[in-house]
Amino acid sequence: MPKTGVRAQTISVKDLPPEKFTRLDEYINSLPSTKGALIDIIYKAQEIFGFLPREVLLHIARKMGISGAEVFGVVSFYTNFTMNPQGLHTISVCMGTACFVKGAPALAQRLQEKLGIHEGETTKDGLFTLKNLRCVGACGLAPVVMIDDKIYGRLTVAELDQIIESYQKEAAGVAH
Repeated sequence: MPKTGVRAQTISVKDLPPEKFTRLDEYINSLPSTKGALIDIIYKAQEIFGFLPREVLLHIARKMGISGAEVFGVVSFYTNFTMNPQGLHTISVCMGTACFVKGAPALAQRLQEKLGIHEGETTKDGLFTLKNLRCVGACGLAPVVMIDDKIYGRLTVAELDQIIESYQKEAAGVAH
């Protein structure tokens, strides 16, 4: 799926672990040919690094003998690729019609206020990344919020607050 409103920048991370570049190189070297494998290589890089900083995109370009602009063009086109670090947990608010009508915008607004971030951003502590989804396909549970792969349905703002606080306590090592 092509991205809309793409930010045309990647972040730069100078101290990426060399062993991750080694893993990426091993994957690239294991391919019979890199021709036509750019998307597969980018997926593997994202799996290894968790996101795609500028240094990784340039590394891929050098390994494949193509321009960095070509790699960046593919990464910036597809929504499945991210050029920013992701939080430990990804919170996705379903914005499908049923969820939207039953209160998803209020849940999204509350998450932005509570976490101090906007859609597509990650909290400073690295605990949460906030995203919106078009439709989860669980309209009977509307409004729906997903945290990682777990679905929370028929949520109220108060319930959402409690759920977020349980994740925060868990991360802080506090029993709940």
